[in-house]
Formats: sequence, C-alpha cells, structure tokens
Amino acid sequence: MRAARLIKLVLLLQSRASMTGGELARRLEVSERTVARDVLALSEAGIPVYADRGRTGGYRLVGGYRTRLTGLGRTEAEALFLSGVPSALREMGLADAASAARLKVSAALLPELGDAPATAAQRFHLDAPGWWQPADPPPLLPAVAEAVWDDRPLTARYGRRDGTEAERELEPYGLVLKAGVWYLIAHVTADRPGHRVYRVDRFTAVAAGTGHFDRDESFDLSAFWEERAAQFARSLLRETVVLRLTPEGARRLPYVTDRQAGRDTVEGAGAADAAGWITVTLPVESLDVAQEQLLALGPEAEVVEPAELRGRFAEAARRSAGLYGVG
Repeated sequence: MRAARLIKLVLLLQSRASMTGGELARRLEVSERTVARDVLALSEAGIPVYADRGRTGGYRLVGGYRTRLTGLGRTEAEALFLSGVPSALREMGLADAASAARLKVSAALLPELGDAPATAAQRFHLDAPGWWQPADPPPLLPAVAEAVWDDRPLTARYGRRDGTEAERELEPYGLVLKAGVWYLIAHVTADRPGHRVYRVDRFTAVAAGTGHFDRDESFDLSAFWEERAAQFARSLLRETVVLRLTPEGARRLPYVTDRQAGRDTVEGAGAADAAGWITVTLPVESLDVAQEQLLALGPEAEVVEPAELRGRFAEAARRSAGLYGVG
C-alpha cells in the first residue's frame, strides 16, 4: 500500500542526512520516478523534504522535522494504515481521521499507539482482486464500523432473502470490502456459536451496546475471509471438463482457472503419454466461463469433453486460422 511506502520513505530520510533517488528506489523496491512522485506528494502534504540537485544530490528532510512526527492520535494512527483506500474510509465515516493522519507519518509513534497497524488489520480487510463492481455504501455502515472499532456488541435486524427479518445479537469483529459490497464478520453465541458473515446492506437497524465484548485475539480476519472466499469459489464449480495438457499447459492451468482447482487437478493427474501430455478432469463454473478461461492456453490444451465445449474450441480454431490465412 502506498501509505506504508510513504511512511518508510520518511523513516529512511530521518535515519540519514541525505539519500539519493537511486538509494531510496532500491530500499523501497520501486523506480526512481516513483520516488520522485512520492517526494512530491509528501511535500504537498507539508512534509519538509528538500531535493539537492546535481550528481551528488539527493533528498533530505529539513532539520528538526523529527519532533513533529509524534502527534498522531489513536483514531488517526489506525486510519493512517487504511489510507490507501480513501473511498472505503469515507463510507465507514473515517475520512476526517484519515485526512488528519495523512502523511503525519512517524518513526516515533507513541508507545501506546504502537499496536495501531495490527488494530486496523484485525478489523478491516480489503479483498481487492477479482470481481469489482461499484455500489452505494450502506446507510448503516458508519454505525457498524464504529461498533467494530470500539468492540461494542450490536443488536441488529437483518433482512433475509425470503423478505422476512431476524434480530441478531452480534459481536462485530471486522469489516470486509469485496467487489463494492461490505460484509460484517461477527461472532454469534446463540444457536450455533461461531463467526458468521453478514452483508451490511441487509441490516435494517443496528444499535450498539454500552459495554464491550472480549475479543478473541487469535482470530485472523484475513485468514477467515480467505477460507470463506475459497469455500464460495469451490461451491461455484458445478461442471467438469476433460482436458489434455502439454507440460506448459499444465504449468499455466492454475493461472487461468480457479487457482486451487487448477493445482489440485494437475497434481491428481495420471502419468503422461509418450508425447508428454496429461489428461485431467477440471471442475469449472460453467461452459461459458471455461471457454473464456481455457482459450488462454491456446495450443497447450485440448478439450476432450464435453462435446459442446470441444465444438466451440474447434470453431474458435477455424476462425483464428481464417484470420491468418491458414487452412
């Protein structure tokens, strides 16, 4: 995340009298052009970074700035580590805190704020890759986010798919933003105790309690979400396709299909034939999705079954050959 890189840049400049663009680029693992853009962003935000021109020049902080880096409050410090997702902060009602914190980065966060990065990571997760779609933020999101930050129990009314509503007593552990949709991960004690996932836009009313719940510090929000997302992805794989793959096709398969399904398929394959090809059965979401994904393998894959998909690939091959005057 860029915010973390900006923090590191300031810390590097605090530790040295001067650093060249090349030195900073190597330490930050970015290009010198990116370093220049980051320095400009810091300068525009009021951080006194000075550029010395010439062959022996570099970047340095104007003296005395170190003492100005300890002024982050807890809300600002936590928001700082989410500042790479400004729209998400606005939706959660944390935009003011993020604005106050932005680039007040420090080598010397006060000791009582040292857990701010972990606090933010425990409560908020941005699942960036994959299916993105814009969406309006749920009206109750700020209230839910406040309860998450403060470890306050929630009494919530939740709309079911059948149109009815249910009341839930929840311990809100974290929020996840995926594909423009906000999800609350909460612990429930009634019925079947455990952590559940709720779409925030289905809450019709929420009320935070006055006390605090005891948070299970071993709970890993990102790991929990990753497992749930994997379960959901596997549940979509309702069709199967029989393929023949070259060694290169087998290597690339996990990168064009569901990654875990692709790996499992290749690992479970039988012995290769005399030409080095293997035959596998791959679970897929649908024939349409399979066609889109597997075309990326080109001549490294042959569809054996089902006949419908094999016919589609044959037609695609004929059209491609016609475009290039082959056959």
